[in-house]
Amino acid sequence: MSDVIRSYAQGVTLLGGGTADRADLALALGLAPGLVAADGGGDRALALGLVPDAVIGDLDSLSAAGRERLGARVHHVAEQDSTDFGKCLNLVRARFYLGLGFTGLRLDHTLAALSEIAQRPGQPVILIAEDDAIFRAPRHLRLDLPVGERFSIFPFGAVTGQSEGLNWPIEGLDFAPAGRVGTSNRVTGPVTLELEGPALILVPKRYLGTLPAALGLL
Repeated sequence: MSDVIRSYAQGVTLLGGGTADRADLALALGLAPGLVAADGGGDRALALGLVPDAVIGDLDSLSAAGRERLGARVHHVAEQDSTDFGKCLNLVRARFYLGLGFTGLRLDHTLAALSEIAQRPGQPVILIAEDDAIFRAPRHLRLDLPVGERFSIFPFGAVTGQSEGLNWPIEGLDFAPAGRVGTSNRVTGPVTLELEGPALILVPKRYLGTLPAALGLL
């Protein structure tokens, strides 16, 4: 792995070239003020009136005009064994990461982004999608969400566990990507999970602002 390009004491916002709502980006930067763009995310940042601290990627998407304007902030990483999102996660150090613009345009890119965060149990990443905030579940999780809210568990391997505060408890169930998945459960009270195995949690995006604190990241 190459040397670290940027380090942040707290959180960093990673911006890709996919769907990125201006209000979501403002919220993300309020929680994680550092801004690093992944390849074509550099053009997206400039279009939104922002200059990222760094742009990292294989540079197959960043425009020539964006590359010229951003100059030394641009870091070309030629290897093709990781996505541009993965390159950012490999080369930026932070307490936690908020990822925006890595979903929405192409399904294969969205799936790759989900796979990236599922593979990183020791690297807290919250992915901001069109309707959801998504993160890899720690082994022990407690979230206080309103009764009736949607709460989904998606396995990226064999997953078992216990739950409180869900309409359909998960104890005794075996989850797997090609088997049972836990989409569209419903909150009945404060949610407590004990999970074994790699799983992503999806909750409505409007609770993004509460997640870093709930996950012990702030």
